[in-house]
Amino acid sequence: MDIFDYSGNTLFCEKVKIEDIVSEVGTPAYIYSKSAILARYRELKTAFQDVDTLICFSVKSNSNLSLCKVLAEEGSGFDVVSGGELFRAIKAGGDPSKIVFAGVGKTDKEITYALENDIFMFNVESLAELEHINVLAQESGKVPRIALRINPDIDAKTHAKTTTGKKENKFGIDFTEAERIIKQSALYQNVALCGLHVHLGSPIYTVDPYVRALKKVVKFVNNCRDAGLDIEFMNIGGGYCISYSGEKVIGPKEYALKILPLVKEMQCNLILEPGRFIVGNSGILVTRVIYTKETVHGKKFIICDAAMNDLIRPALYDAFHRIWPVNTAIRMPKVENSDKSPLKTGMDLVDIVGPVCESSDVFAANRALPRVKEGDLLAIFSAGAYGFSMSSSYNSRPRPCEVLVEGDRYCIIRKRETYEDLVRGENFT
Repeated sequence: MDIFDYSGNTLFCEKVKIEDIVSEVGTPAYIYSKSAILARYRELKTAFQDVDTLICFSVKSNSNLSLCKVLAEEGSGFDVVSGGELFRAIKAGGDPSKIVFAGVGKTDKEITYALENDIFMFNVESLAELEHINVLAQESGKVPRIALRINPDIDAKTHAKTTTGKKENKFGIDFTEAERIIKQSALYQNVALCGLHVHLGSPIYTVDPYVRALKKVVKFVNNCRDAGLDIEFMNIGGGYCISYSGEKVIGPKEYALKILPLVKEMQCNLILEPGRFIVGNSGILVTRVIYTKETVHGKKFIICDAAMNDLIRPALYDAFHRIWPVNTAIRMPKVENSDKSPLKTGMDLVDIVGPVCESSDVFAANRALPRVKEGDLLAIFSAGAYGFSMSSSYNSRPRPCEVLVEGDRYCIIRKRETYEDLVRGENFT
């Protein structure tokens, strides 16, 4: 989170004070750094430059039009999982010839929409889906590229709710079924079966799961070619980790060092689908302290105006996010990876919570935090991925605004919702 740093006891994003931004836009507010987004995209591009690589930003991680536009202008493709995400990617200036469409439940309407826009490739997750695309392609007069999404039954050692490559997960096709599809590929004359796709989940903190999965896929690629299918593209998905705690984690170079030899062995062009890596540490959520509260049992709560509807990751995944006051003389630890941080002078052990009527509306429990009072600002770090994109209006709470910083300037890239926005589209019977 080097783009978000303290100077003179106050937090900056690039060259702009966070408190100056929220004095105009209010809280809660998502704040993103353009330079951080571009730096991480370029880091990936450089790491995998030894092979022909298409980077497709995972729209589900953050679908804001302005952020997608920044990446489209840089040459990025897009990984979409719905017709709505496809619409957003194109609206943001994304080139359809660089868009891959994944997801286990594509409807006929979504498939037709993608065919009409001549997207680059479908990642097919079942025989039934392949059959639907084959029929719809014939009706449209198009011959779309197809990549079979393989489920290699590999445990990526990530959270149970974000792992996608194990045999019990709903994603992908096992090797036995994939072999049958390959042998019967002549039945699908209206598609070009020319790729394979493997996505194991996210975040993945070692290269080992990728290596184990790709070693299995190498054999399958050879079987495909023996059956007369020219597999041109290998899509290894995303899942590259970021540091939520300040601890050092592996980066694109370490991934590429082990992955590229296997891709070269396959003699395939490469497709990547990063999301978290590009935007995760490129954004924060800023919230204001509404109340402080202490029970007779000595339990201390910091009640904020942001809630689980704004950032659901802690409630949904028990996810850890560093949280620190925007203005403080006490330095945030370089590494903080648990809710058992040591107390220092001027700090309290607190639960940082939101106002939503759920006991799970907790951003941090038993967290050591510099003493704060009503009206103070807190920054929730590493919130750029799966933050706003997973937000809701639960408890009829308007969703926050989004802001993009570039150098010494910033602009609102999504207005804060209003009460009227909450009921727009509803009618009395």
